[in-house]
Amino acid sequence: MKTPLLPAAAALALMTLPAAAQPAFPPGIDLAGMDRAVAPGDDFFAYANGTWLKTAEIPADRSSWGTGAQLTEKTTAEVAELVKTARAAKPGTEARKVGDDYTAFMDQARIDRLGLAPLRPTLARIAAIKDKHGLAAEFGRELRADVDPVNNTNFKTDHLFGLFVEQDLHKPGVYAPYLLQGGLGMPDREYYLADTPRMAKVREAYKAHLAKVFTLMGRKDADVAAARVFDLETKIARAHAPRADSEDVLKADNRWPRGSFASQAPGLDWSAFFAAASLSARPEFYVWHPKATAGEAALVASEPLGAWKDYLALRQVEHHAAVLPKAFDDEHFAFFGAVLSGTPQQQERWKRAVTFTSAGLGEGVGKLYVAKYFPPASKRAVEAMVKDLIAAFDKRIDGLDWMAPATKVEAKKKLATLKVGVGYPDHWIDYSGLKISAADALGDQDRAEAFEYRRNLAKFGHPVDRGEWAMTPQLVNAVNLPVRNSLNFPAAILQPPNFNPASPVAVNFAHTGATIGHEISHSFDDQGAQFDSQGRLRNWWTPSDFAHFQASGHALAAQYSAYRPFPDLALNGEQVLSENIADIAGLNAAYDAYRLANGGKAGPAAQGLTGDEQFFIAFAQGWRAKYREAQLRQQVITDGHAPSEYRADTVRNMDAWYQAFPVQPGEKLYLAPKDRVRVW
Repeated sequence: MKTPLLPAAAALALMTLPAAAQPAFPPGIDLAGMDRAVAPGDDFFAYANGTWLKTAEIPADRSSWGTGAQLTEKTTAEVAELVKTARAAKPGTEARKVGDDYTAFMDQARIDRLGLAPLRPTLARIAAIKDKHGLAAEFGRELRADVDPVNNTNFKTDHLFGLFVEQDLHKPGVYAPYLLQGGLGMPDREYYLADTPRMAKVREAYKAHLAKVFTLMGRKDADVAAARVFDLETKIARAHAPRADSEDVLKADNRWPRGSFASQAPGLDWSAFFAAASLSARPEFYVWHPKATAGEAALVASEPLGAWKDYLALRQVEHHAAVLPKAFDDEHFAFFGAVLSGTPQQQERWKRAVTFTSAGLGEGVGKLYVAKYFPPASKRAVEAMVKDLIAAFDKRIDGLDWMAPATKVEAKKKLATLKVGVGYPDHWIDYSGLKISAADALGDQDRAEAFEYRRNLAKFGHPVDRGEWAMTPQLVNAVNLPVRNSLNFPAAILQPPNFNPASPVAVNFAHTGATIGHEISHSFDDQGAQFDSQGRLRNWWTPSDFAHFQASGHALAAQYSAYRPFPDLALNGEQVLSENIADIAGLNAAYDAYRLANGGKAGPAAQGLTGDEQFFIAFAQGWRAKYREAQLRQQVITDGHAPSEYRADTVRNMDAWYQAFPVQPGEKLYLAPKDRVRVW
C-alpha cells in the first residue's frame, strides 16, 4: 500500500526544535547569497550562490567551507560542551569514558612530558623483528577494521591491508571478512605515480616530511631512512588498483580460501599473518584487490627487512602524531594539512579532541548528542518524509516505460524491504569492555581501535544485524548500505538549513528530501543496482533493461568527465558515477514528492520566487561550498563524489528546471531533451 504524501508536510509545519539547537540559518532561500546577474542557464551554481562565493572566506583552519562545513562546526561546538560536561559523570560510566577520552587528548602538557615513551614498546617490538615470519606477524597484529568499500567507500588504510566485516556478497544473513589493499602514507597511488610538475613537488615535500619525522624520532640517518620508506611506498603504489577500480564491486568479488593465499599471493607468510590477526578460523576471504594483494605480498619477500622495519616504525609515529609531542603533531599537519589540503592553520585542539573522542566512542558521544539535540518530533517528521520519498520512487518505477514488468517487480521488492534508520541506531554499541584513561591519550587510541577490531571479529557466526549503523548520530552525512539494503540518516544532518520546520515545503524537500532521495537511489545506482532485496550480489535485470541502464550511466559519466575544475585536471566520470546517478534519481524523486505534497502542483510562492524556483535554488544552495586548490585537487583524484559545483549542475538533466527559469538553447548548461540523462 502506498503511503499518502501529506503527513510529512504537516509534520514539518508542526515540528519545533529545542531552544539550544536553534540555528543561525534563516528559513527559506538565502536571497542575499545569490547573484542574479548570472543567467541560471549559464552557471546555476553561481546564480544560486554567487554573492556568497565572492564574499565568504574559508576559515584558516579549514580546507573548504560551505553549508556542510558550517553545520559541522556548529555540531562540533555542541558536542564539545556535552563531552566536557561528561568529565564530571560517575567514574566507570560510559559518559565518564567519553569525558576522560576528551580530557586525555586535551592534556598536551602531559603528552609533551611523556615524549615517545607511550609508543616505545611498539617501536621496540618492531625493532626486534628478526625475519620475514616475524614481519608477517607484525602486519597481522596491526590489522584493523578501518576500511569500508561498500557503505562509506573508505578505501584508505595506513596499514599494509585493511579489514572490513560485512554481509557476504552471496549469502544474505552471513558475515564475511573482506581484505583490502593499504599501506600508503599519501592519499592515493596517483600522488606517487602521476607524471606532473605539481605532483613532483608534492613528492619532494613528502620526502622532506619523512626525513623530518625520522629526525624527530632521533634517527641519525634520517635522510637515508626517508628515501628507503619513500621508495617502498612507491612500489606499493605501483601495485595498487586505481580508485575507479576500487569502486567496482564486480572486480572485488574474489573469494579466496584461506589456504590458497600462499599460492595466489606468495611472498607473505600468510599463516603467521592470519594467526596474529586472530583470523585463522576464517575459511575464506573476499579479496577486494587481488592484484594489489599479490603485489604487496611479493614486496614483503623482495624488499629488505630493514626497509620494512623503518616503514613500520614511521607508520606508527604518523598514525599517532596527534597524541605525540607537539613537534610531531605540527610536522604531521605541515604536510598533510598545509601541503596536501592547502590549509594554513591547524584546528584548535578542542575541535580535534571532539573528533578524537568520536572516533573512539562514536555512539557513546552520539547518545549524548541525540538526547540534547534530536527530539522525538524530529525523528517522526523525517520518518514521514522518508515514506513520502519511497512512495515517490515507487511511483517513478511504475512510470518507466523502458523497464520490463519482471524487473519492476524486483525493483519494487527491493524498495519495500529497505530498512531506514533516522537520527540514531535502534540499539547502541556497548563500550563496557573498553578501557579509557584520562592520563593516556595514545593508549586510549590504541585500545579503542583494538576494541573496534574485536567487535567486528565477534560478528562471525552471528546473524547480520541490519540495524547496525555505519555512521554516528553527530556526523553531518548520510549513507546507503547496499549489502544490507538499509539507510542511515544521522541526527546532525537533519537540522537547518537542511531541515527547518519554518521553511517552505519546497525548500525542505530540496534539502532533506533530496538527501533522502539520494540515499534511496544508491540502492539503484550502477553499484547498488547489482544487489537484490536481500543484499545478494545478483543480476536481477532483464538483458535489455540492464543495457538501457548502462547506456544512461555511460552518458552521465561522459557528461561529468567533461567538467574541468582546472585546465590540467578533469573529473573521472566513472569514478563519480554512483554518486551522480543517486543525485539525479534522488532529486527527481524529491521533486515528485514535493509536488505531490502540494496536490500535484507547484508549492506556494515565497520570497518573490515560485515554488519550483525555490526547490531548485534550495538544492543548489545546499551544495554551497568553496575549496582551497590543494583540497579540490585531492578530492578530484581520491573521492567518489564530484565537487559541489558539479553536483548542483544535476538540475540540467531535469525538464522541470528548464521550465522553472526558463533555460534556452545556447546557454552553457542547456541540454537538448534527447541529451538529458534519465536514469530512474
